[in-house]
Amino acid sequence: MYLIVGLGNPGNEYKWTRHNVGFEVISKLAYDYNIDMNKSKFKAIVGDGMLNGKKAVLIKPLTYMNLSGESVSAAMGFYKEDIEKLIVVCDDINLPVGNIRIRKKGSDGGQKGLRSIISAIGSENFTRVRVGVGSKPDGWDLKNFVLSRFTEEENSGIISGITDAGNAIISILNGEILDAMNKYNKKTKN
Repeated sequence: MYLIVGLGNPGNEYKWTRHNVGFEVISKLAYDYNIDMNKSKFKAIVGDGMLNGKKAVLIKPLTYMNLSGESVSAAMGFYKEDIEKLIVVCDDINLPVGNIRIRKKGSDGGQKGLRSIISAIGSENFTRVRVGVGSKPDGWDLKNFVLSRFTEEENSGIISGITDAGNAIISILNGEILDAMNKYNKKTKN
């Protein structure tokens, strides 16, 4: 069974903000595969079902981004799954809007949700799918930028990125992580 965690912040005021791209990928997977996100546990909203024939638990931590590790650690402890079965989806300000980057392991790259998870579970050895939300414009505070909504010009790019991230996750579940990396880890969008 796979644990697929989308990072974000709870509450309507954060819907469709740059920091909530992970939540949006989870929502799309839940919709596409008819998984009800109706359980509340691990300080998260949770749904379980089948993704293209693979058993999966979709998780949206409700701890706010910087404490995501609390939720992930609780879920990992409950399901007793190997860390190789954990996939985390988050925003990345170092990628153009809609580009994605898949890594099998690595540092947090400055993403505080990933930092919290790495600290809580004591390992960097989990797959992450990062979705580009664009770079902070000059003069913007980073917090204000990641909590801002996408512009009208960015909407098609981020929708494409959310779709690509979902498709990449399906490839990863099918054991095709290298194929997914080769396909999606390219800067193809502007």
